[in-house]
Amino acid sequence: MALMLPNLSFSRQVLPVVALLGLAAGTWFVVSELPDREITEPDIQPPKATWELANAARVAGSGLVEPASEIIDIGTALSGLITDLRVQPGDRVDKGQVLFLVDDRAVRAQMVEANAAIGEARAAITEAQTAQTTAKQQLNLYDGLDDPAAVSRSEVIRAQGDFDAATSRLAVAKARLTAAQARASSSRTDLGRLTVRAPIAGEILAVNIRPGEFVSTQGGGNSLPFIQMGETNPLHVRIDVYENEAPLVNMCATAKVSPRGAASAQVEATFVRAEPQVVPKRSLTNSAAERVDVRVLQLIYALPKSDDFRVGQQVDAFIPARDGEAKTKGE
Repeated sequence: MALMLPNLSFSRQVLPVVALLGLAAGTWFVVSELPDREITEPDIQPPKATWELANAARVAGSGLVEPASEIIDIGTALSGLITDLRVQPGDRVDKGQVLFLVDDRAVRAQMVEANAAIGEARAAITEAQTAQTTAKQQLNLYDGLDDPAAVSRSEVIRAQGDFDAATSRLAVAKARLTAAQARASSSRTDLGRLTVRAPIAGEILAVNIRPGEFVSTQGGGNSLPFIQMGETNPLHVRIDVYENEAPLVNMCATAKVSPRGAASAQVEATFVRAEPQVVPKRSLTNSAAERVDVRVLQLIYALPKSDDFRVGQQVDAFIPARDGEAKTKGE
């Protein structure tokens, strides 16, 4: 027999209980899902001005670390297979040091052919000069005779023809010698161009080729430079300053520079130069508040020796402003 509860009202007794249980469950869910509001230090430190610039007029900017020579992209003047790669990233090289070699067998064969042509042309020159000398002596002999009837007119004409033919062969042989020497010189030049050398003394920053790969004068298949290098002693930093703030910059003052996300590692950078042209902003920091449809003045500063900076690293910079006008955009 089913259990029967007499005088049990759903609307007056059951429904309030269900409502209370739902309220308790909702309260527990809300409390358990509340975000952690505990205040902690951020993992990445935002840029901030310190030292004497903390409360002084200043201009803020962002930039990239680069070699003092700027980055040099190394390519090849002639296409071919790489037979020897002699550098790796991080190596320091001297000016003129070999970076890599391109297969030179075809060029060496051309040089052998050119040298053979030079020898052939020189032999032809010697033969033509001998024939020319003999014909000239014969003509001089005929011209020295007291009796014109002592030699027939046909003999004189034949001797003159031999002289003219020898002179013509001599001119052709000299032209062939010049052409062969030019080919040999071109082959020697190509041999030198197949040996790729460092244009300056500096550090190898990136190597994007391997022995056995085919390199082309049009660049690599992945559009990357074969080798990137630059003079990293000292390092420079290229700071972008918005064009509307550029007139406020104190060009001769030192800048306070810190790596992106490490504001405490701040150093003093020495002013080197300002680029003469204001250009569209190309170096992006991925900040949500960053303006990209602006033009910037690029300022170059020399960084002191430090292990906190690497080529290509983003930095934040603060530069003293002129005329006591505080400008803090970009902080």
